[in-house]
Amino acid sequence: MGAPAPSELAARLSAIDERIADAARAAGRAPEEITRIVVTKFHPAALVRELHALGVSAVGENRQQELTAKATELADLDLQWHFIGQGQTNKAGAIRRSAEVVHSVDRDRFADALHRAADGDDVLDVLVQINLTDDPGRGGVAPDAATALAEHVLSLPSLRLRGVMAVAPLDEEPASAFARLRGIADGIRTIEPTATWISAGMTGDFVEAIAAGATHLRIGSAITGPRPDRG
Repeated sequence: MGAPAPSELAARLSAIDERIADAARAAGRAPEEITRIVVTKFHPAALVRELHALGVSAVGENRQQELTAKATELADLDLQWHFIGQGQTNKAGAIRRSAEVVHSVDRDRFADALHRAADGDDVLDVLVQINLTDDPGRGGVAPDAATALAEHVLSLPSLRLRGVMAVAPLDEEPASAFARLRGIADGIRTIEPTATWISAGMTGDFVEAIAAGATHLRIGSAITGPRPDRG
């Protein structure tokens, strides 16, 4: 399946932004305090260029290779690249060279690898990813270890701790999961008051995320349409 026609893309983007604004106002929040990140996994760079023409500035990628390729091809555009996938330590340098924000710091070793990849005195914005499930194989640090990981990130001068990120479990109501995340975020802010970002909420649950205080939403298919066939 190809990319949506520009008019269709604009309509999807506008519809999502209206829903975000409505959800923010319902939660007593200003829509302007919420950053909408468009996740373009498996979509071509040409779609990102169309999104940019529609006013999109924040783009998310799950895979390092795709992040690097698109960021290189679209270097002429003013885009903020967010890496939201599971990070491998041996790819930390490539991730850091292309991303302005890394949402998925879930262990000391990955944080250390990102720090070692610093170029000069540049500072990378990062979030601690929290695993809200009972499956230790899922991405993210266990909630009871989140503060320790945040403290480790704070010890690395080339990383700036911005807050937390999580994906709601499939077997729990999103509102409940995001309330737990909010509690963890509040705890981390007691050691770093400027770590105010909460990256939570995707196409199916961003309304609940906004109600729980999410500042960054990661929305893909509702804007981009179905992912293209990779075959």
